[in-house]
Amino acid sequence: QVQLVESGGGLVQAGGSLRLSCAASGSFFSVNEMGWYRQAPGKQREVVASITSGSVTNYADSVKGRFTISRDNAKNTVNLQMNTLKPEDTAVYYCAAEVGAARPMGVILTSLYWGQGTQVTVSS
Repeated sequence: QVQLVESGGGLVQAGGSLRLSCAASGSFFSVNEMGWYRQAPGKQREVVASITSGSVTNYADSVKGRFTISRDNAKNTVNLQMNTLKPEDTAVYYCAAEVGAARPMGVILTSLYWGQGTQVTVSS
């Protein structure tokens, strides 16, 4: 079983910074793409940023230049540094990871896992 455990959410004033962290644990062969999503009240979950195992990154237009995603492959962790936060960044943030599990005959089965979510609230 794979678990993603997030930390680092909280309450911050507009213009402030927060750093989210997520660690993958359990039994698996590989951790491929990792990412952060968010869901604000009454809205659909949206991708914020993603990073491949080779550290290629992608960002939502709304966070480009303010958020930075990074990962440590040795520790199976992914971080999201959020700067210049705005009230519209308020949401529950979820870590996600595509994890590979070894199966017989050399097959690697990939599955998507989610963290439990961490609240980020930005006050104006």
